[in-house]
Amino acid sequence: MSIDEIIEFLAGLDGVLTLRPAPGDGSPEISWGDAFFYYAPDGEVPKATQPFATIVTKDYPDDELSRLNRPGVFRLNLFAGKDAFVGWTGRRPRDTATDEADPSVIDSVMAHPVYGPLGWLAVVNPGPRTEAAVLELLRTAHGLARSRHRRRAGSASP
Repeated sequence: MSIDEIIEFLAGLDGVLTLRPAPGDGSPEISWGDAFFYYAPDGEVPKATQPFATIVTKDYPDDELSRLNRPGVFRLNLFAGKDAFVGWTGRRPRDTATDEADPSVIDSVMAHPVYGPLGWLAVVNPGPRTEAAVLELLRTAHGLARSRHRRRAGSASP
């Protein structure tokens, strides 16, 4: 799967706002070329919430284990909830056990090398082995984000 294929898939889901930071838009330079996905049916970046998925195209400080600085390499990151996390990793997100998986392996679903303890999963260059799982995990992440948005909107109502 390419970055564009992932973005196109997510664009087909209701209420998805895609941010693609680039030079001149006021975003930090380190984020240029990456993509951030929010559930935002009003088209505005939600306040005080994280994206439900991201695509990063380079190593960030303190997040170099996936070796994203290799040519053509990117990582899809997503929050698909505790059940999906346990199903893919065999452990609860906050368990202190470390993953034995190499975070630079291509086309493998694993705990995010930094945000795994918060329940995030990651796939470096999703491909044929993970495509179906990635699409399902993205649907789940989107559904969870939509549910959170609706709960917050409901609790904000008088």
